[in-house]
Amino acid sequence: MKLLTVADLNVAFDGFSVIENLSFEVEKGETLAIVGPNGSGKTTLFRALLGVIPFSGRIEWNKNASIGYVPQRLDIDRQLPMTVNDFLIAKAIISSLKQDSIKKICDAVKIPDGLLKKNIGQISSGQFQRAMIAFALLGDPNILLFDEPTASVDIAGEEELYETLHRLQDQRGLTLILISHDLHLVYRHAAKVLCLNKRKICYGEPIKALTPENLEKIYGRHPALFHHIHNNDK
Repeated sequence: MKLLTVADLNVAFDGFSVIENLSFEVEKGETLAIVGPNGSGKTTLFRALLGVIPFSGRIEWNKNASIGYVPQRLDIDRQLPMTVNDFLIAKAIISSLKQDSIKKICDAVKIPDGLLKKNIGQISSGQFQRAMIAFALLGDPNILLFDEPTASVDIAGEEELYETLHRLQDQRGLTLILISHDLHLVYRHAAKVLCLNKRKICYGEPIKALTPENLEKIYGRHPALFHHIHNNDK
């Protein structure tokens, strides 16, 4: 079942084109990774999908689609005297959710009670990322948009975070659309990849889409990167 259809999408700011003639689809339960260099339009695409910027073309969500969003950065002062629990309660109140929904989500994301009592400024980047996932999942969305899941997480936490996402995907039937710079993790965890550099460069299974030719079109010549990807193909 298609949850998202994008057709002939164009986004421009002050006459400057950011996304041109972009088309793709996302099926229920898929993991789609969006890759491309800085300034290629990835976050702009998310903003268009969320309906917060003007665009031309067609973005059609399934009538049953319910979206959760984890931004790369959150405009919140982490030095505020706010606990992780306060942070999640705020979302529950705004969304008119029962308080016990927080406990269920924290159990699913594996946020311990001790962490809930800590101020958001006292926790690690990885722990804050988990709090952000819990925040996005309150209200039981069936689609999760995730901008750079491992941008502020150390190497040891990357696999754990992806395993958490896939466990939640299996348990909740989530569809994941994520932006990533880590091609190794994209190759391992995504069912499809959309290579974006203003326009669609490639789209499909990572093993077929992430060819040296397509990577060069996106990132320029980078022999070490190509070697790394194709070592994973063996």
